[in-house]
Amino acid sequence: MAIPTYDQLMLPLLRLAGTRRASDLPTAEKLLGDEFGLTHEERATMLPSGQQTALRNRTGWASFYLMKAGLLVKPKRGYFEITDRGRDVLKSPPPNIDKAFLAGFPEFREFLTGASAESAGGTMQTLVPSTAEHTTPDEALQGAYQQLRSELASQVLERLLQVSPEFFEQLVVELLVVMGYGGSRRDAGERIGRSGDGGIDGIIKEDRLGLDVIYIQAKRWQGTVGRPEIQKFVGALHGQRARKGVFMTTSGFSADARDYVSHIDVKVFLLDGIQIANLMIDHGVGVTPVATYVVKRLDSDYFDEA
Repeated sequence: MAIPTYDQLMLPLLRLAGTRRASDLPTAEKLLGDEFGLTHEERATMLPSGQQTALRNRTGWASFYLMKAGLLVKPKRGYFEITDRGRDVLKSPPPNIDKAFLAGFPEFREFLTGASAESAGGTMQTLVPSTAEHTTPDEALQGAYQQLRSELASQVLERLLQVSPEFFEQLVVELLVVMGYGGSRRDAGERIGRSGDGGIDGIIKEDRLGLDVIYIQAKRWQGTVGRPEIQKFVGALHGQRARKGVFMTTSGFSADARDYVSHIDVKVFLLDGIQIANLMIDHGVGVTPVATYVVKRLDSDYFDEA
């Protein structure tokens, strides 16, 4: 089954606290995973940031909201326990606990009002549950970032398909230089694509000392690149007595082409259009920052009184 949302976890988490089977997040995460029959892969699924599992994040936010409603309390760092109000809820439990249910408690309404006032620049308003309410703030923020990044990658790829072959060849050399190959732009890489180049569009030093070089083939194509094209590139590498090459295209590669490069002695790396676009975003090539948001967390060590 799918990983339960944080609101689907709140009632089971409250029950675990009520029976004292769990009083910390790691234990609760494991028991909730067992209760929902999650597979190892589902339990290991990470947030887009790669810093935390989705299950741990959702369990943490479930406990946070239950605390804000006075159903759980935090006796010490990293632990939680049920309150008398939480026990009263379990005596006649609702079908599920969500923000709408928690809004029946004054402390939670005060919390919601304060949060919405801050987000609205001081205008008081009531938060209305929506489909977004099923995601944690971390997931909403990272999901929005991933959506913006995906849209930007599509825009970058669209522009790559419009540039001239010569510009694309120069761009891929520039990208590899920015990624750290060879040092300076003038010394590290050069575009050598021309008539009779034997299928080589660029050459770049692998390191600042130039102890080895990487040969580049850049194809501004829309159709899938198949095995024959890769074989031609490998033949060109043999002609240069080269051991390493990068084949970059605005389109994609066939499964046969990818399988071929995995069974040859020459080391050839294949980069498709989406990968190129994402590398350009990562290294600031052809894109520019619009806004920066810094997400902070509580420094618990700061408040420890030795």
